[in-house]
Amino acid sequence: MNVLIRCPGLYCGRELLPDGNWSNCGACPRGFRANASSACESCEDAPMFYDWLYLGFMVLLALVLHWFCIDMVAMRRNIPKEVIALHLSALFEVVLASLIVLQLTDPIGSFNIKSCKAKKLSDWYTLLHNPNPNYEATLHCTQEAIYPLYTMVFVFYALGIVLMLLIRPLIAKKFLPKQGKFSIYAALYFYPILALLHAVGGGLIYYSFPYILIILSVLSNAAHFAFKLNQTVKSLLLSSISDVKNVIVILGHWLLHGYGVIAVATLREITIHPTMLLLVVLPALFYIITAKFTDPHKLHIE
Repeated sequence: MNVLIRCPGLYCGRELLPDGNWSNCGACPRGFRANASSACESCEDAPMFYDWLYLGFMVLLALVLHWFCIDMVAMRRNIPKEVIALHLSALFEVVLASLIVLQLTDPIGSFNIKSCKAKKLSDWYTLLHNPNPNYEATLHCTQEAIYPLYTMVFVFYALGIVLMLLIRPLIAKKFLPKQGKFSIYAALYFYPILALLHAVGGGLIYYSFPYILIILSVLSNAAHFAFKLNQTVKSLLLSSISDVKNVIVILGHWLLHGYGVIAVATLREITIHPTMLLLVVLPALFYIITAKFTDPHKLHIE
């Protein structure tokens, strides 16, 4: 076919053949996407700031789960050097996996990325939009319309598992031989779960992760304070300042909350003044101030 004719469906396209003709309608090759005329065009866009925030969220999610599992299996009230070694190992694994993924993504050997911008939710689920012209044969046009945001995360998870199995056992054997191995087992469970969630709900996560991050940071912050035995304002304030582990946990919650606020503003194209980020401390202050009103020991049932 020497004349470009539009294909049915949202994502079916035609490739320009070496002889100057156009191919039949089908899925565009990886790294290409069908334009409005159904011609397969190379993905040459630079990722938006929101795309980088999304990728950063996926990295942070894996890192936070690593640290959470390490703390759970260590069962220490403070942060000894053995636990710190495992935390640093997890951080190194995640950062190294991220850097390798960036190097392997087109253009290879560079930290820049060529991408196709996500325009709507259906771009993540091209499998659900294969057309059926005249209710006859189905045209299979499943492709990565949001190249490479979808596959990058899977590659990151795979590299995260490989690097963890290469590095973590050595660190765990040296610093925390008994409990350290359980953090590896936990990661071998949550990495496949994360991959499954990304495969099924990648588009939903892309558009909702800022709100998920804000809600989870607030809930986690409240849960952190709720486990304190002494719920007085003075005790909560002193423990938040004097205990190194509490300081780190609270600062982590604030950073995640601020990350979510920036992501929401970017998604909604809202300009945020830097001083507004100081409001991220409000959930912690609100809990500390109002804790005395929710103490169950002060509730009298008549």
